[in-house]
Amino acid sequence: MNAPVFRHRFAQRVTRASLLAATLAYTLTACTVGPDYVKPPATTAATYKELEGTGWKPAQPADTLSRGAWWNVYADPSLDALELQVASANQNVQAAEARFHAARATVAQYRSNFFPVVTANGDYSRARTSENVLHKSTAGLTLNDYLVQADASWEPDLWGRVSRSVEGAKAEAQASAADVQAALLSMQAELATDYFELRGLDQERQLLDDTIRAYEEALDLTQHRYAGGIATDADVAQAQTQLKTTQAQALDLGVQRAQLEHAIAILVGQTPSTFSLPVAPLAAVPVVAAAGVPSALLERRPDIASAERHVADMNAQIGVATAAFFPSLILSVTGGLEATNYSQWLLAPSRLWSLGPALAGTLLDFGGRASVKEQARAHYDESVAQYRQTVLTAFGQVEDNLAALRVLEQEAAAQDDAVAAAQRSLSVVSNRYKNGAITYLDVVVAQTTALTNERNAVSIARRRMAASVALIKALGGGWDVSSLPTDEQIVHPATPASEAAAHG
Repeated sequence: MNAPVFRHRFAQRVTRASLLAATLAYTLTACTVGPDYVKPPATTAATYKELEGTGWKPAQPADTLSRGAWWNVYADPSLDALELQVASANQNVQAAEARFHAARATVAQYRSNFFPVVTANGDYSRARTSENVLHKSTAGLTLNDYLVQADASWEPDLWGRVSRSVEGAKAEAQASAADVQAALLSMQAELATDYFELRGLDQERQLLDDTIRAYEEALDLTQHRYAGGIATDADVAQAQTQLKTTQAQALDLGVQRAQLEHAIAILVGQTPSTFSLPVAPLAAVPVVAAAGVPSALLERRPDIASAERHVADMNAQIGVATAAFFPSLILSVTGGLEATNYSQWLLAPSRLWSLGPALAGTLLDFGGRASVKEQARAHYDESVAQYRQTVLTAFGQVEDNLAALRVLEQEAAAQDDAVAAAQRSLSVVSNRYKNGAITYLDVVVAQTTALTNERNAVSIARRRMAASVALIKALGGGWDVSSLPTDEQIVHPATPASEAAAHG
């Protein structure tokens, strides 16, 4: 038989076997075992408790935060420039993106199990068989063996084991994509919080510098009064003590500012030694982000989306464990050429082939597979509990920061009144001291009271900014679950979002 005829007949046999296998696989792949995924319910309230009776109206339909660049609500160009560096330079975000790429590669790995595995090999050997081996035709002969062959094997996904594995891997990849957004939001919120804290320290330092100049003038006045015999040396000592104490407080702020500046440098992927921020007082005002309704939070928090996708993955693993109870079918085909003489190696008589299915299953494993399935169900139950806990935590964070903003707004108003009263008191006491009606001790008390109240006001302003940022973070920073990559985008990363939506 010549080579073309051999190849034609071999191809016919392979084609018939492939058609038979494909027909059998198509018939049986509908038998995907395991539960189909249903999103677990989570308890939500009709509205946020802290919005009731506050005058804060939730935005319609959901919120007013722009997607991604939520920090623009503070209208601070310096903050805007820093936030843009987080996505590209922050190492925690880069690590989260690498984990997403790994999860996406896992999907491709599981999808490869839908297709046959084809291997090829070539071999040459020269061997001599013992002459004392009876009843063997090659006894005492030295022979060459030239071999080239290809093997193909395929296990049809009869019970959905591969389908469930791919389903779970896709869900885990989506969870990983949500983790990237959660990490990015966390780093961006931390940057904004540190930035406003630093600006608050700059404002406090400006307040202390102004106070130091006032104290220097008061010390100069007291020294002149002492020289004129009006004030005592105790008055001079008290004025000096007040001045030096305030100078020490101003210097102490430098430590906190340096630490915050270093933290910001790390967040934007720079070394602290090459990064600096110019001094500028806190100018931004706290923003009360519209909270919407609690049920919308399930679609707007990336950490909630990640937890929910993890539940889908665990549900798919139950199907994978269930498929282990059923037999597996492996279709294999081998073909090649083998000869002892090189000149005959590539001729038709040198052909070899084998073709056949193998059906295998476990009859008895003493509860091993049942234990794996029970373990998968337990992992699913755990993931559902973690999902619901994530939802509850998210609701709590929104309520916490709504309450903080409400209380701090009232506290700021009261503190402003206290600052105004302390300044009036200081003005009165200073005038009375100049007129010789009181000692400098009364001035020191009034100065201390005024400075304490002014610093408290700055501290409250910093806390309000931190609560505002925390509320935006708790609401998801304008993110939405529709931003998650679709199945099509996970399988084909280059697929545009619009095209993926059309396929979905």
